[in-house]
Amino acid sequence: MARDYVHWNNNATTFLPIDEMVIGSVRTRATDSYVTDSAASATAYSCGIKSYNGAIGVDDDYAPCGTVLEAAHLQGFKTGLIVTSRITHATPATFASHIYDRDLESEIALQEIGYAHPLGRTVDILLGGGRCFFTPNTTATSCRKDSIDALALAKDLGYTVFSDRKTFDSKKLKMPYLGLFTDDHMSYEADRDPTKEPSLKEMAIRGINDLYAATKDSEKGFFVLVEASRIDHAGHANDPVGHLHDILAYNSAMLAMRQWIDKHPDSPTTLISTADHECGGLTVGVEIDGAPDYWYAPEHFSSASATSGPLAAKWAAYTGSDLRGYLKTEIFGKYGITTPTEEEYSEGLALKADKKKFAKVLTKALSKRLGVNWATGGHTAADVTLYGWGVGAQSFRGMRENNEVGLFIAKQLGLKLEGVTEKLQKNESWVKEWVMPKEEGKVVRRGVKGHHHH
Repeated sequence: MARDYVHWNNNATTFLPIDEMVIGSVRTRATDSYVTDSAASATAYSCGIKSYNGAIGVDDDYAPCGTVLEAAHLQGFKTGLIVTSRITHATPATFASHIYDRDLESEIALQEIGYAHPLGRTVDILLGGGRCFFTPNTTATSCRKDSIDALALAKDLGYTVFSDRKTFDSKKLKMPYLGLFTDDHMSYEADRDPTKEPSLKEMAIRGINDLYAATKDSEKGFFVLVEASRIDHAGHANDPVGHLHDILAYNSAMLAMRQWIDKHPDSPTTLISTADHECGGLTVGVEIDGAPDYWYAPEHFSSASATSGPLAAKWAAYTGSDLRGYLKTEIFGKYGITTPTEEEYSEGLALKADKKKFAKVLTKALSKRLGVNWATGGHTAADVTLYGWGVGAQSFRGMRENNEVGLFIAKQLGLKLEGVTEKLQKNESWVKEWVMPKEEGKVVRRGVKGHHHH
């Protein structure tokens, strides 16, 4: 979808940056389902083991498993987590925390900063969203149920804590640092205000440069996770605008990181990239009457400037008198739907107060015009593409199980995951208090409660 849009926009462009980096594919099944969630798949990437859906850095028996980030830290590497989701969301969480249920993000926050982690502070750079899980419940936007101020704890542990663009851009910013730009997930790329939120590319290159500067005189280097988290969220929402622009942002970040590797032969670096899973069952193309029989119309993206969620909220908040005119120009028009049908007008007017249902009106209307199809609002068992660049990446070519990715990273860096696992599991009091289910004999295995963007 994204490649063809780029080609339509400039027909001299036939490839995306990541197309030149393809080295294989990844099977993503979890231990309890052929269709994984992000927690199980990311645990495979971080620990090199398969686990159940919902597991954060634990095995099927809820025992903590040592991660590549933790092993890297213990062996003298500098480390980072850079994402566009909440920093406590499943994928980043699995690299620096251990808990039986991914939804326990308040506990994950305390582990990520080292306050509730037996190894102490293991992450030197944390960038993303999710500030609400770090602020006490006395704060209006807090997601915590307790009065713990995790931002204050992070400062006590040595972090520079910030949430503004100015500090992010400052040359005076020193590691370790915790930058949380939003209370919830960071904005989709199409909705991002660049004066408030840096792009994925900007965060990735800032983080890599800082990690490089901190290690260039050391025999050890750095490990950093960079995740274009919101591609998955757009798949859940079946939002083609969100999906397109976050994929393009991911490509921009991948190109920048690839160029960084090529420009720094003094710091031999391996880049491995893949997805936790496929989401949405996206296909491109519809049958039409007459030649050429099949069609996809990326031109409808050209006038879209926002995703469905903010537009639905904007429509719900509108109190003016020209409902139809406002709906046409400021809502449908901003989503790439320049000529709404009467049925779409009627649905829009009827669902004005229901943001969730109206967002679906938008996504369905644009998807139909584009010729984009969605099979589900959840994950699928489809294999995902494996990308690689730099030192040793070509040696990892082929069809891989997801846990092989974690094992490859460990091999590349010479990490001893087993020793970290043993160290964690020996701390029985911590395992009991922070990792295991509190109710004896409790079986978790997902379905705990409704949760957005798994």
